[in-house]
Formats: sequence, structure tokens, C-alpha cells
Amino acid sequence: MGEYESVRFVFALAAVFGWYMTAVDVKTAFLYGKLDEEIYMEQPEGFHQKGQEQKVYRLRRAIYGLKQAARAWWLELEQSVKKMGFTWLHSDSGIFIFRSKQGMVIMIAYVDDIIFFGKKILADEKKAEFMKKWECRDLGSPTEFLSMRIKVDEDKILLDQSVYLEKVLDRFGMTNAKPARTPMVEGYYPSKHDGKPDLQLTRKYQSVIGSLLYLMLGTRPDIAYAVTKLAQHCANPTPEHLNKALYIMKYLVGTRNYSMVYEGNKELA
Repeated sequence: MGEYESVRFVFALAAVFGWYMTAVDVKTAFLYGKLDEEIYMEQPEGFHQKGQEQKVYRLRRAIYGLKQAARAWWLELEQSVKKMGFTWLHSDSGIFIFRSKQGMVIMIAYVDDIIFFGKKILADEKKAEFMKKWECRDLGSPTEFLSMRIKVDEDKILLDQSVYLEKVLDRFGMTNAKPARTPMVEGYYPSKHDGKPDLQLTRKYQSVIGSLLYLMLGTRPDIAYAVTKLAQHCANPTPEHLNKALYIMKYLVGTRNYSMVYEGNKELA
């Protein structure tokens, strides 16, 4: 699956070289996965075979809800795109590269969401080949990937997580909080708590930190120091730790329109 660092790097390359981008969504992706082991299921309610009610079905392919479904689909995807001439990037299993005399196409995949990058003719050619293999929705120019909103402005590509951020702020009652100017109070350093853990506080704190980590890894590296320092206290936080974590959200309230911006290079395009 594509990781944030690798995905952002591909978007940066797309901006620098002026690459064309086009996306598809694979319909019912998990149903394509082939199963190596024997798996059986009871006959679904309403579909019992008369006189054979005690028999069970053997699954030949994965179905939704099966724990092996995601892995089976991914193996099917890897094998199929390899036949299309793509090679798997060893540092990130969600990125595939196709090279030919006509140019290069990079494909990034996250479950059933796929984006092709490269020269328009070649990228469209590989997308069409991909869509012959599976039933897909042609999404055209991508607008979202890995919860990141994608916006193209002339020779710039902007990435943000504004939709996810608004959901996080709403969940923790911080939508209308007074904005903070910095992610952390100046001079503050979180101290370890050796007292008895408060389970309710701990659950809320871990939920807040988890949401902040997702934003940090995606498009908000500006909160990295504050989040990683507070994340060290997830096992036994104090009310003070929680207040400082919510303080980061106050900073995000005031910077909710921030984006990561990748600019093009006309000399290389």
C-alpha cells in the first residue's frame, strides 16, 4: 500500500516535471482475490439448496468480510500489473513503475484507488489496459487520495487534509476554539507521569494523538515536534498532557487552510 512519504514524493515529481495525472477506482476489488487455502462458509440465509441444507460452500475467491480478502486482492493486483510491464518499487509496495522508449508511467495504489502519472498518451494507454482487466470507475483527474485533497493550480500541486481535519475538530469539540499561534506553548516540555492511569483519560488522549499523528504524517509536518513529544506519554497521560494535545488542535484551527505546495519547473517539464 502506498505510504504518505512515497506518495507525496510522486506528487512532487509530477509538479516538477508537469506530469499528467489520471485516476480509477476498482469496483468490488476484494472479489477478485484468489484463495490459496480451503475456506468454507455456511449457505447464506435465503439461498439454501433444498434438500442440501446441511452442506456448506467452498470459496474459490475472496468475499468482503473475509480476513484474507485484502491480501488476496493485493496479490492479484501485483501479479496483474507485473504482466502489464510494471515493476514493483521495493521501498514501497504501493508504487509501480513502467518504463519504455516512449517514457515512464508511475502507478500508485491504495486498496482500490489507483492513480497513473506520466505523459498523457502513455498514462492513458496503461490506464485503459488496466481497466480491461478489472471493472473500474474512471475518475479522470484525481481530487483525493489517502484522505488528502488534491488541487492543481497551473504549475502547482497542492495537498491538504482539510476534510479530515474538520471531522477531527468536530469530534473533539474544537471547531470554534480560539486559534493558537504555535503548535506548543513556548518552553513547555511534557513530564512523565508515574501515578495510577486514568483509563477514560487515556482512551481520549490516545484518540487525540492518533488523529494528530495521521495529520502529521499526511500534510502537516509543522506539528511533528509537538505531536511526537506528547505521543511518548500515551500509556499514562495526565490532564495537562491532554490540554497540550488539544492546544495543537487550537493551532490547527488557525491554520486549517494550510496546504503542502509543490511547484513545477518549466525547464524540466
